[in-house]
Amino acid sequence: MLEQSQIESIADELVQADRDRTILPKLTARYPGMVIEDSYAIQKVWSDRRIADGARLVGHKIGLTSKVMQVATGISEPDYGVIHDDMVYESGSVLEFDRFSNVRIEVELAFVLSKPLSGPGTTIFDVLDATAYVVPALEVLNSHLELEGRTIVDTISDNAAMGAIVLGGRPVKVDELDLTWAKALLYRNETIEDSGVAGAVLGHPALGVAWLANKLAQHGQTLEAGEIILAGSFTKPMWVERGDTVHADYHELGAVTCRFV
Repeated sequence: MLEQSQIESIADELVQADRDRTILPKLTARYPGMVIEDSYAIQKVWSDRRIADGARLVGHKIGLTSKVMQVATGISEPDYGVIHDDMVYESGSVLEFDRFSNVRIEVELAFVLSKPLSGPGTTIFDVLDATAYVVPALEVLNSHLELEGRTIVDTISDNAAMGAIVLGGRPVKVDELDLTWAKALLYRNETIEDSGVAGAVLGHPALGVAWLANKLAQHGQTLEAGEIILAGSFTKPMWVERGDTVHADYHELGAVTCRFV
């Protein structure tokens, strides 16, 4: 495990990399003894640094919850990151391409909580009871570490590659739709690039939120009322370039769109 001074130094590097839009060498290559708990400690210090600079915590993201994402990354267990207020956009937004590094898009559902959720022992039924509504979302991935050969230790340290979230479509109560069969077609510049159904996320996207509440309990944290929870992608990451328009059609849930300039 790392010393506290090393954890803080790595967090500072990641803060600076985000400001400068630079890519750092993999942490596991530099600190071969790192473990997952080191990574979450780094992420917490990184988040605290941003909050001290004026950002506000508004939610969490869950990553690597579907088989397609685990295969795409070579990582076999879920992880989580934090969402700050300056990462949240509305559908139709124009995003600055140069704000992000290694820009990719994922298709997800976002749960907005009306009640707190505290683990351990949180179940899918607790999540459904605590959810105000579910809404379509796109996640913009933003990686500051080399992608090739990275491990979950690298990914978690880098805030699980969370860059931004674009919310849109039609918010629904959890009993209005079988969320397992919520589906989407993902377009880039009017061409369908991918598709998927939300059941690919652990069998039901609410199970991802339950996993998160229980995982946070191990770190002495809880999910609060009003938080936005990205439940995990049910498509593989799609690379985007400057000038691309991204459109996700969620059928009965509406659509989410953004453009990169």
